[in-house]
Amino acid sequence: MNAAVPAAERPILHLLSSGGFYGAERMLLDHCQATPGRHRVLFLDAPAELVMRFQQAGVDCQACRGLGELLRVLAAQRGERPLINTHNFKGLLFGWVGATLWRLPMVTTQHGFTPRSRKQRFYTWLSLQLCRTPTVDRVVCVAESIARIHREAGVQAHKLEVIPNGLPDSTEHTAAPRPAHGDNAWLAAYVGRLSSEKGPDLFLDTLIPLCQRHPQVHAVMLGEGPERDNLQARIDAAGLGERITLPGFQRDMHSWMTRLNALVISSRTEGTPMILLEAMQEGVPVAAFGVGGIPDVIEHGRNGLLATPLATAELGEHLQALLQDPQQAAELVARARQTQRERYHLPTLAQHWARVYLGTAKEVVA
Repeated sequence: MNAAVPAAERPILHLLSSGGFYGAERMLLDHCQATPGRHRVLFLDAPAELVMRFQQAGVDCQACRGLGELLRVLAAQRGERPLINTHNFKGLLFGWVGATLWRLPMVTTQHGFTPRSRKQRFYTWLSLQLCRTPTVDRVVCVAESIARIHREAGVQAHKLEVIPNGLPDSTEHTAAPRPAHGDNAWLAAYVGRLSSEKGPDLFLDTLIPLCQRHPQVHAVMLGEGPERDNLQARIDAAGLGERITLPGFQRDMHSWMTRLNALVISSRTEGTPMILLEAMQEGVPVAAFGVGGIPDVIEHGRNGLLATPLATAELGEHLQALLQDPQQAAELVARARQTQRERYHLPTLAQHWARVYLGTAKEVVA
């Protein structure tokens, strides 16, 4: 039965549990459009607008409510011997059950871990244990730092691949109207979910003193999340409500990128952030904490500026350097664009992914 469907023709079923369109979702959408193969996304308890966004982009997908419905979908397709690619903990857990039950080839994509609570630490531990089992044929990590965690947990080396996130070639966009901060404003941005692991509070620890020292500095925090009210209260208490704003989630990042003087990544934990690659492609200087896969991408002083994790004063010094030395900023931008084109180019990385899929399917057939 395994040999009935050639490896190259097997559908690729992506399993993802998600609350919205963030970095992993952006990566998956681009991945399905760029990587050879028959891709289908099975969303596990995802909002309808996220499913619709993938559908509007031409990606075959459907919503599954719970493990039972997912197993019924897999059972209906098992004659084609689909290859399962899971994303995040719930996708991995449910995919592992389905792949074990129907003896299907399985790849898991590890975007990163956020083990800040007891529950998240348990999820991280269980994810690593599942990756050690024979059911999981390949573990693709988006950064070397994530692969290192798997090796230290005893995941066999032959299972591990490192394929960073990448971007498609840039295209023309139409800029949408945006709030003005003044012709002489110098604008820094936070982009991401307003939740603890992404460090929006650390962004304010960095930007509030910088705004107080330099009246031309403004900031935007683009995203939504549970910390929004606390962040707004801190901004108001500092008297900076007109200079640090929270416009919410944005669908068109290009229209913001054209105005930014710096992107700040203040995360406590990361994989390879898509917004980092977007800034490099769009020509926005980056100052970031050296966490997760960020140091794999950014070489301090060459194509961006790195600060010690959680060191907000150091991060602020880097932003002040960008503010006061436009020539340095321009040089960083030029080298960052080159790095993105050479190492984080999606069409090139998609071929690597295609080889992983084909090799995994052939091994299972054999």
